[in-house]
Amino acid sequence: MVSSSARLIFFCFFILFSAIATTATDHIVGANKGWNPGINYTHWANNHTFYVGDLISFRYQKTQYNVFEVNQTGYDNCTTEGAVGNWTSGKDFIPLNKAKRYYFIGGNGQCFNGMKVTILVHPLPPPPTSATMAANVKSSDSAAPLVFHKGLVGLRALVLAVASIWFGSGWI
Repeated sequence: MVSSSARLIFFCFFILFSAIATTATDHIVGANKGWNPGINYTHWANNHTFYVGDLISFRYQKTQYNVFEVNQTGYDNCTTEGAVGNWTSGKDFIPLNKAKRYYFIGGNGQCFNGMKVTILVHPLPPPPTSATMAANVKSSDSAAPLVFHKGLVGLRALVLAVASIWFGSGWI
């Protein structure tokens, strides 16, 4: 039989790795307007920053629209020839696994009605080191808040919660 301490340690590691794995952002194309004709997706894309590991999601009526990943020529000319991906579910979640420019268009002529978007995916920035954070604090004379790397605040809260359970403070 597994001791309760071993179960607690396993649980803590499970939560820790789950929290780290869920730091990706799901960018829903068009936000509440979805993937439809007549929307300025260039404006939408310019208001988002995409990183490797994020998702881009397309929401649309599956009986009317679809999504193709194409190259720049296909994007510029609204053609699906040589498409590298085709989605038709109406709720498509596409992983952004490489740092590069992606091109997406709607098929069946919908690209000509504005159903096209291009995004630039950036590599993940390296997490800040304690030396870098200390240097930033020392060199800054303003009272601006310290900005943490994506997910770091949640990780600290998780560690605090686990520590309180481990040492039995009982406030959770």
